[in-house]
Order: sequence, then C-alpha cells, then structure tokens
Amino acid sequence: MTAPLPSQEPQPRASTEPLGRWRGFYGAHPLHLLGHLALFALAAYAAYRISLGPLPVRVAVWFVGAAVAHDLVLFPLYALADRSLLAGLRARRSVRPPAAVPVVNYVRVPAGLSLLLLLLFWPLITRHSEDTVRFVSRLGSSPYLGHWLAVTAALFVASAVLYAVRLGRTRRAPRPVG
Repeated sequence: MTAPLPSQEPQPRASTEPLGRWRGFYGAHPLHLLGHLALFALAAYAAYRISLGPLPVRVAVWFVGAAVAHDLVLFPLYALADRSLLAGLRARRSVRPPAAVPVVNYVRVPAGLSLLLLLLFWPLITRHSEDTVRFVSRLGSSPYLGHWLAVTAALFVASAVLYAVRLGRTRRAPRPVG
C-alpha cells in the first residue's frame, strides 16, 4: 500500500461549531478580542482624561520622545549588553562544559528590572526634581539613590539564590542510566 500523495491528503473541514468558526475567522478565542477591546477603551479613556489636563501637548511630546529614545538609544544599548553577555557565556562554554542550568536569564531579569526602575525614578535618583518633591511631599529626594541601589542588590541576590537552588536541584536529580 502506498502513502497518498500530498494533493490527495484529506483537507481539514471547517468546524460547524460557533467557537470553531470564530477561531477560523478571527484566529483566537473570543475573550482575546474582548480583552483587547477593553484595553483600547481604557487607553481611550486615559487619553481623554489627559486631553482635559493643563499640558496635553507636553504629555504627547514626552510620549513620542520616550518612544523615540527607547527605539533609537535604549534598545540598541541593551541589545548590545545582551549580545555581550551571550558572547561571554559562549566563550566560557568553549573552555568549560556548559552549565546544567543556563545563567543568562538569571542575569537578564534583575538587570532589566533594575534598569526599568532607574528609568522610572531617574529624576528622583539624580535629584533633578528636588524642588517638586519637597513642595509636594515636604520630603527630600535624597533616599532614592540608596533605595534604588538596595532594590538592585536585592534583585541580584534573589536571582543568585534562585539560580543556586535550581542548580542544586539539577545536580541532585537522578541521572538516567543509559
């Protein structure tokens, strides 16, 4: 008996169930569309509220500037840092056998979160908004640098502990005989 030619293989029939027809038309579950519509409505409401404020043009300029700064400056920088990390790990693998647990994500995640916090709190960490913070809260912005450094250290320590635990589990796991 010979296998059927590719042109003779039976074609999948379109589902007659409503959910199957919907997935065939849209490509995903109806809740996916509902979730997107809800988020677009939320974004439209936020844009409307911003347009009522005193400085909607400044917000729009900041938003466009942030997108451009990310795409033209920040993304190439952290892509270069990631490539450098991977190149260093590849060079280490050529000298030693590869580790049982790859270390790359245990460096990427705390570094990414730390950089995100630095970006969010940059004016406070560098004390560029000292007058505003003092006016609004009657407190200074002096502890922000220390707090950011402490959070960064905690992120890397937690990541190192998780890496050590995962590495310990893989070393204790029974190896298949074979």
